[in-house]
Amino acid sequence: MYKTFLSLIILGLLFSSCNKEQDPFEVGKHHLGLLTDSTQVKDLKNVFVNDSLVKFTSGDEFAGSKNNIEIFEKGGKKLLVLTPEQALDSTSTIESIQIIDPRYKTDKGITTLSTFKDISGTYKVSKINNLINSVLITVNELNASFVIDKEELPANLRFNMDVEIEAMHIPENAKIKYFFLNWNMH
Repeated sequence: MYKTFLSLIILGLLFSSCNKEQDPFEVGKHHLGLLTDSTQVKDLKNVFVNDSLVKFTSGDEFAGSKNNIEIFEKGGKKLLVLTPEQALDSTSTIESIQIIDPRYKTDKGITTLSTFKDISGTYKVSKINNLINSVLITVNELNASFVIDKEELPANLRFNMDVEIEAMHIPENAKIKYFFLNWNMH
């Protein structure tokens, strides 16, 4: 009787877990909706079946530049920019994903509409880089980097590339411009 009852519980759990559909806008450390860090370029049409893929091919393929793949909704709204690990290789996996559309959100609710306070209050900030026009906030827990425009910073920090920007320098209400998932980074 005990074995039969245990078997029924296990079967029930299996069936209930099989019915859970993947949220196409969920962002995780190793996935974005149905796209995973092991998805190959040739399989992108199956992952983004309802969207349009636009492959950018620069004239400099032999110089080793990457060929970005832009993902648009059928209505024309840009959702994502994918960068393959290897240019012109259909078996290449995706190295990074620029997330533009605010419907994409992490399991803790961070989107492109979030602020620095949302990021720093939710995740441990691993590193802050001072770039020419922006600040790059890295969160290792998520394999993600968040970009904040320097216009969001106090005036004394906007133009000095030599200053080391720390979390306390970034206003809590500074908005995210976009963010990246960084996969296959060696």
